[in-house]
This record gives sequence, C-alpha cells and structure tokens, in this order.
Amino acid sequence: MRPLSWLSPLLCGVVMVAGGYAGLAGLGETRWLPFVAGLVALVLVDVLGSRYPALGSRPSAVDSRFSVVGSRVRAGVVLAVQAGLVVVVAFADGSGMARVLFLLLPFGAYFAFGRVVAVGVGVGTAVFLVVAFQLTEPGWTRSVEHVSDLLMFGIGLVLALAMAELSAAAERNRVARDVHDGLGHHLTAVSVLLEKASVFRERDAAVADQAIEDARESARRALEDVRTSVRAMREPFRLAESLARLAGGLGVSVACTGDESRYAPGTLLALYRAAQEGITNAMRHAGGSDVTVTVHCGPRQARLVVADDGPGFSAEREDFGLRGVRERIGLVGGSVEVDGGAGTRLTVVVPRGTV
Repeated sequence: MRPLSWLSPLLCGVVMVAGGYAGLAGLGETRWLPFVAGLVALVLVDVLGSRYPALGSRPSAVDSRFSVVGSRVRAGVVLAVQAGLVVVVAFADGSGMARVLFLLLPFGAYFAFGRVVAVGVGVGTAVFLVVAFQLTEPGWTRSVEHVSDLLMFGIGLVLALAMAELSAAAERNRVARDVHDGLGHHLTAVSVLLEKASVFRERDAAVADQAIEDARESARRALEDVRTSVRAMREPFRLAESLARLAGGLGVSVACTGDESRYAPGTLLALYRAAQEGITNAMRHAGGSDVTVTVHCGPRQARLVVADDGPGFSAEREDFGLRGVRERIGLVGGSVEVDGGAGTRLTVVVPRGTV
C-alpha cells in the first residue's frame, strides 16, 4: 500500500465541501452529477489502484521481470484514469478548489515510476493548466485569481514532491530497520553456532554436528526474513500468511482470527517481529515443548500470544531481543508482557490505527 494513502480521500473531501458550498450558495456553477460522481470514482480508483498488486499472484524468479513491466503498465493506466477524472471534476466544480487535485498526479507518479517521471508529470500538469486557462479565459494573465492559482499550484507541486520524498525515505528506513533487526539477529546466531561447532569438533562430534545444523536453520530463517522485508515493499504485508511461513517446519501452531486489513502495515509488521522473537525464545528455552501462536485482530486492538509449556522464563533472563520487541511495540503504541510461570507466555497488545 502506498504511503499517505489518506491524502487522496482527504483532498477529495475538501473539494466536495468547497464545490458543494459554492453550488448551493450560488457562488459558482457546480455541475452536480459529474462533480460528485467524479470525486467518488477518483477515491475508488486511488484505493483500488494502491492495493491492486496484492490481488495478483506472486511472481516467480522466472517471470519477475514481466511482473514488474505489468505493474508499471497497471500503474500507468491508473494514473491516466485519475488524470481524466481530475479533469472532469475540475470542469464541474464551481468553486475552483478542484485544481488542487492535480497535485495527486505527480504524487502518485513518484511512487509508481520515481522522481524523474513525477517531475515530468508535474510540469506537464502545469502546462495543461496554462493551456486550459488560455482556452477558457483568454485574458487570464491579467487576472490576479488565475495567476495566484497557478503560483499556488507550483508551490503545492514542490510540497507534494517533497512529501513524497519524505514518505519514501521513511519507508526505506523502516524496511532497513526490519532487515537489520531480523538479519542481524540470525547472523549473530550463525556466527556463534559455527564457533561452537569449531570448538567441539574434536571433543564431541554430535554437538558440533548439531551446532552446524542449527546454524543452517538460522541462515534459512535469515533468508526468509529478508524475503519478508522485501515482500513488504512490493505488496501489502499480510500477518497471517507471514506467520504461517515463519512457523512452517518448526512444529509451531498458529491461529489467526479477526480482520487484519483494518491495521496499518507497520503495526502488523511489529506484531510479526514480536511473534518471531517469541518463537525463537520458545524454541531456544522451552526444551522442544509445544509452542503456540494466537493472534486476534479486533475492531479496536490486536492481541498476540506466544506460549509454550516449557520450564518457564525468568525476567532476569530477558535478552536484547525482547528489549527490542518492547521498543518496537512501544513505537506503535502497544504493550508487552512476559509471564514465565508454568511455561512462558509472551503477550503483545497494540491499538488499531497506529503507523
């Protein structure tokens, strides 16, 4: 899902109020049918267009190049449809506020095609406005209102591109943190396990072999972590599917209920990282006992529980991994509890609507 997905509905709502007021108060001629229908269609196209990649199947390594081309084509079609709808709404709006919707075009183009194309779309949109002014108002260059509108559009264009740049940078930083947290944890484990295998190679071959096998498993999990983080950049993050992949082959039972689509991707990913750390600790300290993961995404909050029936876990043994979980969950406004009585129970609660 594209960052700042609320921007288009917000701008459309503002234009709806402004155009509706202008039409009802007689301050401008608002053509109601194309105006309202165009705004509703614009919001629907933006929402469906930002989520469209999730509707298809995942590309394999062989056809990934064709999938990228197909995604670009779909993004181009969505952008063209949005441009047509913005033009319709702008000419049907009696207040003139609908011109602000043209800023959605370079903003969307930035995330679909990059900075260069976004700047090109922005310049092309400005040229279109100049031509439209010239055709509809031949003396527009002597109108303070039209000139100021064009200048404000230029300022808005710069701000929109800057907002897109900041949003993209924040998303890259988030993904980089995810890769660092997951990959760094597993690579550290691989290093320690290989060192252990080297030390026990002459003393106890069985221990050395087990250490190598554990290192191989940690490397596999590291690779899966990288795939999960990269996948989150290309398509909406799905908690239930990711947990199923994480638990696959480990003998961990996973049960997910509720509607996770109500939650922001950052919140779902924080829950996934908490579950990952809980499973890792359970496999490490529970002595091979049963491990269960339950998640419920309710209307107001989501609750994750990772439990095992091992010997328990004392608070004094809390390591950097659990501290990292507390920090990550804290960033999305949640809480973490660890109960180490009869077995270990990690409980994470996060509110809906966090980023």
